[in-house]
Amino acid sequence: MSDLDLEELRDELADFAQPEKKGGRSAREERIIAGFEEIQRFVNQHGRAPQHGEERDIFERIYATRLARLRALEECRSLLAPLDQQGLLAGAENAVTAPAEEMDEDELLAELEGAAGATDITDLRHVRTTAEKRAAEEIANRERCEDFDRFRPLFTAVQNDLDSGVRITQPIRKDAGFLKTDIKAGEFFILGGQVAYVAVVGEPFKAPNGESDARLRVVYSNGTESNLLLRSLQRALYKDDVSRRVSEPSAGPLFTSESEADDLASGTIYVLRSQSDNAIVAANRDLVHKIGVTGGDVAKRIANAKLDPTFLLADVEIVATYKLFNISRGKLENLIHRIFDPARLDIEIKDRFGNPVIPREWFLVPLFVIDDAVEKIKDGTITGYVYDPQMAQLVMRKTGGRD
Repeated sequence: MSDLDLEELRDELADFAQPEKKGGRSAREERIIAGFEEIQRFVNQHGRAPQHGEERDIFERIYATRLARLRALEECRSLLAPLDQQGLLAGAENAVTAPAEEMDEDELLAELEGAAGATDITDLRHVRTTAEKRAAEEIANRERCEDFDRFRPLFTAVQNDLDSGVRITQPIRKDAGFLKTDIKAGEFFILGGQVAYVAVVGEPFKAPNGESDARLRVVYSNGTESNLLLRSLQRALYKDDVSRRVSEPSAGPLFTSESEADDLASGTIYVLRSQSDNAIVAANRDLVHKIGVTGGDVAKRIANAKLDPTFLLADVEIVATYKLFNISRGKLENLIHRIFDPARLDIEIKDRFGNPVIPREWFLVPLFVIDDAVEKIKDGTITGYVYDPQMAQLVMRKTGGRD
């Protein structure tokens, strides 16, 4: 090295320099390409395109929604056409995106991702980095679960709980001190796109580093299982950027007057009373309530109520609000509307242009019943009830059929 002049030294160091970025793609284009590559990896692994359906795992449903969106957008098709060796974008003119009301929270986020960008909070992309590949190798020795029929009802029940909001998923936060001891038998996680159930935690033993460890039996929603260490599962959960813990049904109240430092404020349930002079509304003003959930300020939400058919083209009064934490706003709103569906107000109004509008969030429900519903949401029992307009109260759902 001492014999090199400055030019030779510069040439020597140039070999280690990072190559300049080519192509000049925007961050949004990079996200679109990364998302498409995930879909391609799925197709390579499974030999088919991802599909919608409740029986599919959460990431396949995300990929299916994303693919439909990419097919529908001309700019995405143009960007991805040179990369589409599998013909995934074919038939774009017939592409159909799953209706928003049939999507769960994760699918709706996937619908927005790529086309509209993503934030740190809603970014659910699963780009397999080198670190994630190493994490996958730690749990790679999965085998077919011979007695999966024993576990299938558990996975079905968990998915139903997630769909109804009885359970939620929470990110695995390494900086919050997620420990091996936090992994217990009977718990569910989302790892590598599959729901993982900790079926057995073996007897603890001393690992070579002196720490306590244990052997696990983990069963996955795709019908496989693995035998791995507590430490290996913890590491895999850390390294998977989109790993989640599935909460218990009785994980605690959804609403509180005071939030903890770690709580993620999700929004507010609001109850409104209309000042409309519509004959039906005027005759039942103390019973007609709009029930909604918003992530913003309620006062701002209703600022232009008299110009919005959703608010019956009239001013409204805020009669109750309930702050919520760590819960999906969309799922909660759907749950509340389903419970009070028997009392949904059947009303049609004309908008400013004379077009008929049927608002869907107004209900003939006393305020004390709404308060009762919130209390049942707090204690986790709400999914067992439905509103009976004749009795003007919440009643237990009938068993033996699906509402």
